[in-house]
Amino acid sequence: MSEYQAFRVELADNIAHVQINRPEKINAMNAAFWSEIVEIFRWIDDTDAVRVVVLSGAGKHFSSGIDLMMLAGVANELGKDVGRNARLLRRKILQLQSSFNAVDNCRKPVLAAIQGYCLGGAIDLISACDMRYAADDAQFSIKEIDIGMAADVGTLQRLPRIIGDGMLRELAYTGRTFGAEEARRIGLVNRTYSDATSLLDGVMEIAREIAAKSPIAVSGTKEMLSYMRDHRIDDGLEYVATWNAAMLQSNDLRVAIAAHMSKQKPEFLD
Repeated sequence: MSEYQAFRVELADNIAHVQINRPEKINAMNAAFWSEIVEIFRWIDDTDAVRVVVLSGAGKHFSSGIDLMMLAGVANELGKDVGRNARLLRRKILQLQSSFNAVDNCRKPVLAAIQGYCLGGAIDLISACDMRYAADDAQFSIKEIDIGMAADVGTLQRLPRIIGDGMLRELAYTGRTFGAEEARRIGLVNRTYSDATSLLDGVMEIAREIAAKSPIAVSGTKEMLSYMRDHRIDDGLEYVATWNAAMLQSNDLRVAIAAHMSKQKPEFLD
């Protein structure tokens, strides 16, 4: 497994723990972060031993969002020609978007464990995850509005399906900070925990439960749920029929049925 500047990655019991590891900078997303997260999730997708991902932040906070020093560096690259500046900025924005697309498109479930600050770009990141969980001290804000820009890395595109259009508009227009309990109430997080330790313990327990299931069944379920975001019910039913016509021939089905009949825990191949 590679060493990273902005992350620490550990694999145990079929769970990849991906931790943003810049606590001295409140886990701000610098240039290394944006390139490394693509590399990490490409490795996760290609590694059969990984069945579930837990994403967390080292230290007291999940992440303060994009590193403003990185934004300042981009500003220094701009010249006098508006057209060329627009072309440069568009290319850089698309590159950032592709980083979080790698999380969203991952074939394995991604669970976010959030404590402390989850601001700006960090909201973009967690919106690309399958499920989100928070410690009671978590604080959320779609902060981009306060620095004179619209969120452009996924929040405005993904959150309507998670928390609803009206609530997203309120939070995006105002940039107001809200806590873990409100995040749970509006559906941004599934549940809350008393502190960061119990949060990570709880999320790891959920991850272990998922990792014990057939990886074929889990990845197929995620594929179907993701497909249904942009398709009609009839399309989804046709797709799952075609998918399962192949996947039901997997040995996992026989293993699961035999384990159920014998009341034993199933053991699935990676």
